[in-house]
Amino acid sequence: MQTLRYWHNPRCSKSREGLALLASRGVTPALVAYLDTPPSPAAVQALLAKLGGDPRRLVRFKEDEAAALGLSADDERPAEAWATLLAAHPRLIERPVLESATRAVIGRPTEALLALL
Repeated sequence: MQTLRYWHNPRCSKSREGLALLASRGVTPALVAYLDTPPSPAAVQALLAKLGGDPRRLVRFKEDEAAALGLSADDERPAEAWATLLAAHPRLIERPVLESATRAVIGRPTEALLALL
């Protein structure tokens, strides 16, 4: 079985819901407590590469912190810049995220997590 990592915020209902969904399928991923131990820019960049597509999908633009930083969904900075920003402000990382060695999915909706199983 593949090793899975779950970027988890225990205070987030969607994150808890996703973890419960995985448990109901017998899956116990390694938890990444990214708020307690912020990821490096390189770790965020690797996650963005596994997600593929637009790096802005990983950003929580509705957070007050995003507004305070002047971020908007039409900001077209490169993935490397987003990785640096998200590493410095981990509250802005969308959750939950399930990551395998080669791919990752954002659990919005929660059922999207099942794509890696």
